[in-house]
Amino acid sequence: MFPPGRAAGLARLAHFVPRAGAAYAAGRNTDPGPDQPGAVSRLSPWLRYRLIDEQEVIAAVLARHRLPDCDKFVQEVLWRTYWKGWLERRPAVWSRFIEERDRQRDNPADPLLLADAEAGRTGIEGFDDWARELVGTGYLHNHARMWFASIWIFTLRLPWALGADFFLRHLVDADAASNTLSWRWVAGLQTAGKIYLATTDNIARHTGGRFAPRGLADEAVALIEPPIGAAGPVPPAAPAPPPDPALLLVTADDLHPEALWTPGHPVAGVLVVDDPALLWGDRARGFVTAAMTDTAARLGAHFAATPSLRTGLDASGLVAAAEAAGVRHIVTPYAPVGPVADALAAIEPTLAAAGVALHRVRREWDERFWPHATKGFFPFKERIPTVLRELGLT
Repeated sequence: MFPPGRAAGLARLAHFVPRAGAAYAAGRNTDPGPDQPGAVSRLSPWLRYRLIDEQEVIAAVLARHRLPDCDKFVQEVLWRTYWKGWLERRPAVWSRFIEERDRQRDNPADPLLLADAEAGRTGIEGFDDWARELVGTGYLHNHARMWFASIWIFTLRLPWALGADFFLRHLVDADAASNTLSWRWVAGLQTAGKIYLATTDNIARHTGGRFAPRGLADEAVALIEPPIGAAGPVPPAAPAPPPDPALLLVTADDLHPEALWTPGHPVAGVLVVDDPALLWGDRARGFVTAAMTDTAARLGAHFAATPSLRTGLDASGLVAAAEAAGVRHIVTPYAPVGPVADALAAIEPTLAAAGVALHRVRREWDERFWPHATKGFFPFKERIPTVLRELGLT
């Protein structure tokens, strides 16, 4: 379903661009089933790992459509950016999710119901089909994800954190921000008191009558949690690395680093790190492992350097790679809040003690948009045309 590699992502983008206007807006909420492409782009796996990036996707769409004609698709892409910016300001939300997930997973209140929900054995039409589709394909239509999460939380009354974990373990395109915060939104935690309640009529209408589940919760009370505290500023970008030779470190969070490299910073070596511990499910791992092999070959040709593809994001391995390349600087694309960022933060003191500086380079796209992810999406949305203009896209 999702051939790995940048070329495959660009081909999918080119195929979708003509339909990014009215066709997308009219059909984006309809889920025709796993064997039907429907109106959505299905670009999310390539966007998730930045094999293709948000800016080039929007640029390609705006080269074909006026912004007012494709604004629904532009907004959908920007939701991913918004979620990342929102979580950068509140990283404790990610930590809280991990703690709650681990606590619930170690001692589930109803392990039999949890197992039935994950295996698609609840007897709820649609829900069971989506559970099997998710495990079988690594993908669900965005509307189906919302229905599934709502039924999980309000009909089955299972912990939201275990549902978010189920998605993380199986979605090819799952990232920390989009997955965690979307589940919180359905549960009424993200926008306090505002929940998403799946209904039989809505599911029937937007699946073309494929599913009309009975017995769904007809009312829901938003979940509550302790206050998360005020949002902080977006962490400042790291100073630009000196114009010395550096080792380029590539992780799963950004597999297109040549897009942000400047000629003034010579590359002494390319290290592509495939760390299975930072990916949850077999399908995501398979996609990323193959994509990293493709990325290593592409970067080797781009930088005229012999790339190294290794397993495990650990300090000793990075120090050894820097010493082998004869450099004291490692440059890597900025990793947003999530497991890669956690791993880099954990090993950075050891790198520094060994005299190796780690420089995280943030994309201009994130620099421009993240500061506007202060509250809800709608204030953020108002800034989209201005920022796109600043980036030279309109």
